[in-house]
Amino acid sequence: MAVFGRLRMPSLGGATGWLNSEPLSSAELQGRVVLFNFWTLTCINWLRQEPYVRAWSQAYRDEGLVVIGVHTPEFSFEHELDGVQRATEERAIYYPVAADNGYEIWGAFDNHYWPALYFVDREEVIRDQHFGEGRYEQSERVIQQLLGIEREPVTVEGLGVEAEADWDQLGTPETYLGYGHSEHFASPNGAALNKRRIYEPPERLRLNHWGLAGEWTIGRENVVLEEAGGSIAFRFHGRDAHLVLSPGAREPIPFRLLLDGRGSGPVTRRGRRRGRERRAPGRPPLPARAPARRCPRADAGDHVARARRRGVRVHVRVARNGDRLINHLRMSVAPAGGAGPPERRP
Repeated sequence: MAVFGRLRMPSLGGATGWLNSEPLSSAELQGRVVLFNFWTLTCINWLRQEPYVRAWSQAYRDEGLVVIGVHTPEFSFEHELDGVQRATEERAIYYPVAADNGYEIWGAFDNHYWPALYFVDREEVIRDQHFGEGRYEQSERVIQQLLGIEREPVTVEGLGVEAEADWDQLGTPETYLGYGHSEHFASPNGAALNKRRIYEPPERLRLNHWGLAGEWTIGRENVVLEEAGGSIAFRFHGRDAHLVLSPGAREPIPFRLLLDGRGSGPVTRRGRRRGRERRAPGRPPLPARAPARRCPRADAGDHVARARRRGVRVHVRVARNGDRLINHLRMSVAPAGGAGPPERRP
């Protein structure tokens, strides 16, 4: 456990809102051990870390630990407090969460990553920090040292979107569709930025390349389908795929997922450990590792889900063909609606 020049816990006064608590300050936290967790609701690295933070909050609450989540949005739609509230409900997060839409708390900690943990002792001194996934047992030992206790670490198993990645088979990084950070767009004739255009699907997709079919507008933060019947195709290497979709202000939008031309196998819209952190806005992006967990494929068949709100996450469990996990994913959307994660904050 390291002491970082006896840096003290900064003010939380820059929060733009609070969930699960009245506004907190150093006065309310005096004499408590505090764990700060910086997150943003669509970050897969945070989703896989969260079951540990949730378990620590429950296991050490009576010993004096206070966990405070700091939601600092990466994408524009993540500024909406209702969406953050839904994320806390879906993840069973009952500890206090500060909304940090203005990046005031982020800046006060001089933070640069999602997720990020800061460990504060009873004298309000930051004693340790960790960025990204992993190091769970060591982090729990830090909590125990600050609390003055010693016992076996809690047992945690992430499920669904919270499951540990299949690191040995992962070959596809985080992929953006909005032109602000997009790469490997493969539809013929390239992209028309901020303009409606009818796109043709590529004849062949190379690994980690993607393309559009139908009438779309490619914006800085996302791609928006303008007419019914469009699709997105993506060739990836991994056991799971995660999509972030939004119907915008429209009614729920049905869509179909095909994997290598067939039904995608298990599909979920929600879900409940080693990894690379996601670097903050203004920094060179690092590839985020894709989610995973071994699971037999369900019987083939079309699985139709609906995008009911902004930022809904669709989790696709893919089949293993020997050691081959390179898959061609195609999503067909019915009426108009948005798809894909937007740009990182500049």
